[in-house]
Amino acid sequence: MTIVVYVEHQHGAPKRASAEALGAARSLSDQVVAVVAGEGADAAAAGLGGHGATRVVHLTGSHAFSPDAMAQDLAKIVGEHGAKGLFLSATSTGSDVAPRAAALLDSTLFSNCTAVNAAGDGFEITRPWLAGKLIAELSPKSSVLCATLRRNTFQAHSGGGNAEVSQVAATETGQATLARIEAKEEGKLDVSEAPVVVSGGRGLKEPEGFGVIEELAAAFGDAAVGASRAVVDAGWRPHGEQVGQTGKTVSPQLYIAVAISGAIQHLAGMKTSKVIVAINKDPEAPIFKVADYGIVGDAFEVLPVLTEEVRKIRAQG
Repeated sequence: MTIVVYVEHQHGAPKRASAEALGAARSLSDQVVAVVAGEGADAAAAGLGGHGATRVVHLTGSHAFSPDAMAQDLAKIVGEHGAKGLFLSATSTGSDVAPRAAALLDSTLFSNCTAVNAAGDGFEITRPWLAGKLIAELSPKSSVLCATLRRNTFQAHSGGGNAEVSQVAATETGQATLARIEAKEEGKLDVSEAPVVVSGGRGLKEPEGFGVIEELAAAFGDAAVGASRAVVDAGWRPHGEQVGQTGKTVSPQLYIAVAISGAIQHLAGMKTSKVIVAINKDPEAPIFKVADYGIVGDAFEVLPVLTEEVRKIRAQG
């Protein structure tokens, strides 16, 4: 079966989430069509064979991004290749384009999938339901599976390879067009892409309390700082760091929840993390029910010790 994957890229390479989507597609099929567009797409297209693509469609034309126009192009490419699947990463862009493409394909959209498996001539997918209270295993009945894939959940392809690149004129008009992008602070890891996330909650008492969170994140070197909704609503941290049902969904290798009680809205955004460590003074805090490891104690006493130990381990190589 053929699977089409929409690839987001930056600095001439696919973003990590898109590389994972390509890996998921390649694990299911040896016919993977990657679609790239926008400024710098020519450089990105040249290397997508190494990420699992067997063919690459480079949409040329205006660099102004329109989710409507992109959805039209993806639906057309799916039809031309007789594809059985359309995968996008569950980023803000992917989540903007995916439902539009699904509507054009008369398909149900399965969002934020954590697993996709082949089942005969179709697929079986796994995704969280009801803010993560349930994990659903579903068998789509649509002729084309349209799915967004949760970040940090799928394995990127590492087998190398080459892909034929073809250029196709992109649809030029859409009802909505991206006006501008306000870039985040250079060098700062996005909480939804970092392999390690250290999140703080209201139990840190004040904005300055996040100093111990930032020091621990810096000690890991590849960690991002996250925050609960209460902290963001109070103006202590930017919204881009919010983890939870109304914030970002994360699935890092390690999630450290500091002074976070564990409300269901927060759990919905981090429950699928590979390893969860909870640090809280309250031994009855709900966060301990989902944690793999728990530390009952004052964050301002525990984190400096933990930070020092992480630094020692990194110094040893």
